[in-house]
Amino acid sequence: MSERSARVAIARAAAAIVAVAPTLVARSQVSESGLVEVIHRTVASVPGRFTNVRAVTARLSRSPRDDARENHERIIHAARSALGAQGLDVPIREIARRAGTGTSTVYRHFPTKQLLVAEVFADDLRAWRSALDDGLADPDPWRGFCRTVARLCDLQARDNGFAAAVKARFPRALDLTANRASSLASAAELVRRAKATGRLRTDVTVNDVTLMLMAGGGIRANTPAARVAASRRFAALTIRAFRAPSAP
Repeated sequence: MSERSARVAIARAAAAIVAVAPTLVARSQVSESGLVEVIHRTVASVPGRFTNVRAVTARLSRSPRDDARENHERIIHAARSALGAQGLDVPIREIARRAGTGTSTVYRHFPTKQLLVAEVFADDLRAWRSALDDGLADPDPWRGFCRTVARLCDLQARDNGFAAAVKARFPRALDLTANRASSLASAAELVRRAKATGRLRTDVTVNDVTLMLMAGGGIRANTPAARVAASRRFAALTIRAFRAPSAP
């Protein structure tokens, strides 16, 4: 058999394996890992690359749970983008379009729009919580305070009023009392530690941090990028104002 004929024969064998793969796995006649190994050995025996075969083995290596997790993350990302651009009245079909899925997939993950909005909001809350926790974990309290202020302003700029709209639309669906109390306690601890370094003004309190966020929420710009840039400048100016006059 010539080399060309051998390649054709191996290619046909690989294609045959690919064709029956779903049936074999469904009937439990072979495990996915075993089937993947067979196909990889077949492909490896040929100098050329069989793109279709490799694509199938890649799909076989992924579990339905992996696909579901990826879809979930894409939907959340798309929903945040769509809600930020069009508000809470954005249709589900637009979110599905941005996520590259069908509306049925969106509803399978989130049976109601309120649940989807709540999940996006909860994801944002986790980002705020993470900013505070990272600031407290910084071994340099002043640096931790400054980085937290900058991150909170950045998150607020990207939020574009989304949090306020959610709380106004679904006041009973979200219990934020515990989260608010915990966040204020963390912010107060950040202030206390930064003061102890002598680099934060002694008259600054956690109420000033809250006031800063309220003021930052009023930043308006023509584009999201411009709003973020303006918010970062606002954060830098605020940090400069918070710094103790005698601090290096």
